[in-house]
Amino acid sequence: MITINLREGEEYIKLGQAMKKAGLVGSGVDAKIIIQDGLVKVNGEVDTRRGKKLYKGDTFEYDNNVVKVED
Repeated sequence: MITINLREGEEYIKLGQAMKKAGLVGSGVDAKIIIQDGLVKVNGEVDTRRGKKLYKGDTFEYDNNVVKVED
């Protein structure tokens, strides 16, 4: 499992940004295509919104990688 941290003072991170931060995509365009193609699960369910807000404790999955959002 990969863990990413929220920036200090922020309560969420958007899914596309989280994918980049976790090193799963090289750019926002890559994230957009992957997300819109339904290849990403957020908290166990497919989500096609690049701007989906992820909060502490949320997880997302892509390409056999599970990423958890922490403080």
